[in-house]
Amino acid sequence: MKYAIIIVRLLLGLMFVVFGSNGFLHFMGPMPVIPGDAGAFIGALINSGYIYVVAGLQVIGGLLLLLGARFVPLGLTLLGPVIVNIVLFHIFLAPDVPGLVTAGVVALFALFLLWVYRFKFPAIFLP
Repeated sequence: MKYAIIIVRLLLGLMFVVFGSNGFLHFMGPMPVIPGDAGAFIGALINSGYIYVVAGLQVIGGLLLLLGARFVPLGLTLLGPVIVNIVLFHIFLAPDVPGLVTAGVVALFALFLLWVYRFKFPAIFLP
């Protein structure tokens, strides 16, 4: 179980550091054109500059997951709203299968870590 926790923590942390950094550095190439409401939503995030806040939270939260077990609760706290928005975006605006599966895996990883570190979140898990 100890190794599973480390692997999930590292995978989730790397995922958010890489994709969050791409929001600033654009090393994955130009963003493809997204049609419909999903494109309008992403366009609004980009045009308002709000996407930089989200990317910053992704990088900071991912780095906290990578730093070690002590910082995982803070990283999960920062990434929680981002993960909820990723899942809701893929459910309501872009319900393509690969994106929805990826969002589900990210959510499951985060929920797994939340359960492992539940003793750090007593207000959520204790009556």
